[in-house]
Amino acid sequence: MIPVPSGVRVWIATGHTDMRKGMQGLALLVQEHLKRDPHAGDLFVFRGRGGALVKIIWHDGLGMSLYAKRLDRGRFVWPAAEGGAVALTSAQLSYMLEGIDWRNPQHTWRPTSAG
Repeated sequence: MIPVPSGVRVWIATGHTDMRKGMQGLALLVQEHLKRDPHAGDLFVFRGRGGALVKIIWHDGLGMSLYAKRLDRGRFVWPAAEGGAVALTSAQLSYMLEGIDWRNPQHTWRPTSAG
């Protein structure tokens, strides 16, 4: 799991991205298409056309990191919007990386009242 410090902003690049790109190519997409600074400490999440692979770039103040995750089954839930970025919380990112629908995670069990 990515060690995401509290307060770090997470951005999903909507649409699909050419997953052959490395960290320099993805950082250039952040600058040119998302109009954001890839070195500002935010996480930027990209998904390929097939939907089972995501790549995340993050500059932690010391250097740029590139993370990748491919699901064995299923697809990552992605926003339908095109041409921009959608903000997530770090908790929503954790759900997404586990293959859970981050837009509306459901509790599978709720405790009953003690009274």
